[in-house]
Amino acid sequence: MKTRCFEKKYEMMGRDELSALQGERLRSMVARVYQRVPFYRRKLDEAGIRPEEVRSIDDLVRLPFTTKIDFRDQYPFGLFAVDMKKVVRVHASSGTTGKPTVVGYTRKDIELWSRTCARTLGCGNGTARDVVQNAYGYGLFTGGLGMHYGGERLGATVIPMSGGNTKRQILLMQDFGTTLLCSTPSYALEIAEVAAEMGVDLRKTKLRVGFFGAEPWSDNMRKAIEERLGVTALDIYGFSEVIGPGVASECLAHCGLHVFEDHFYPEVIDPQTGRSLPDGQPGELVFTCLTKEALPLIRYRTRDLTRLTHEPCACGRTLVRMQRVTGRTDDMLIIRGVNVFPSQIESVLLEIEGTQPHYLILVERRDRLDEIEIQVEVDEKLFSDEIRKLEDLRNRIGYEIYSILGLTAKITLVEPRTIERSQGKAKRVIDKRVI
Repeated sequence: MKTRCFEKKYEMMGRDELSALQGERLRSMVARVYQRVPFYRRKLDEAGIRPEEVRSIDDLVRLPFTTKIDFRDQYPFGLFAVDMKKVVRVHASSGTTGKPTVVGYTRKDIELWSRTCARTLGCGNGTARDVVQNAYGYGLFTGGLGMHYGGERLGATVIPMSGGNTKRQILLMQDFGTTLLCSTPSYALEIAEVAAEMGVDLRKTKLRVGFFGAEPWSDNMRKAIEERLGVTALDIYGFSEVIGPGVASECLAHCGLHVFEDHFYPEVIDPQTGRSLPDGQPGELVFTCLTKEALPLIRYRTRDLTRLTHEPCACGRTLVRMQRVTGRTDDMLIIRGVNVFPSQIESVLLEIEGTQPHYLILVERRDRLDEIEIQVEVDEKLFSDEIRKLEDLRNRIGYEIYSILGLTAKITLVEPRTIERSQGKAKRVIDKRVI
């Protein structure tokens, strides 16, 4: 297999040399956050660990975990390890409450992000000769700008399309000679469907490789994408707290996602005990950011379930590989690339007069796109009132949900006692998607 690496020195580094590099970077990072981040100084002191006691990457298991709740408690900038005058970019994703999870970047962090996203494109043998059509969303969501800068760092030509405007996407694919596509897998199928309606056979274009992430997808979905677009479909992984896209990527060998572990050190732990698990055993994925300046994280619990392997890959990369994420340990949903927690929706509903604290979230995939419906019980008096008041309530709920999540949801108002009650934990979500 012919393999092109953006940074061969690190992607094919010997394991002993890589471990030494990781240990050096871990020592430096722990000393820095102990000095600059009161949250981590307190956590390390409580664990009885001094920075000078961290000597190698093997000492990582002694360090405390970081969780999404810590982002909430330190909102907005309490986890930053640099002064705000050095922060040149802020991104944010949905948190467990109405407050977003905030991440910051220094100039060096942006350069790091650009390099790891360039590595991602390199996993599909991307080069400076490629034309990258980026259909990930731009804005506070990290997907669009991450892959954009990765394409530019690679030296490729980048088309900053963002999502939507599908007919124009297809027109530019043909006219600009797009070779690499970056999007969610569901939107890739939407592009294929619209192209078929337009009488355009995308298999006859220059499209070569697609980099798909930000939502769960299956091998059956991969086959459909490859058949309809004529591309090799690669799975990519990342999330805002660690850096965005550019954490891990599948290569053309299709045997797991290479983790760029010289910057983002992965572990798999037992989600119940926190004990580190060996290669091959499934558990919760944990990351430590070894080189980030603004937001270095120690043992961040992602809640994603996967397994790791160090077995050789046909592409020649020596980086550890993670298998496709199989589920989560919490109740977070990923809808059209957006993190959605039932608690966010609940907090919105509790602020609106006329609603009851009983709701149900229905998620389906129709025509390859995710749709969300929220069924809400309303006060009996209001339900029997005039239709216009119900419409006003429905519109207000829809507006508030959009302002918090950035998603349009179908709002269905139902009579009191309509939603099934539970004797134990309330069932808030029915996910009917066939991934």
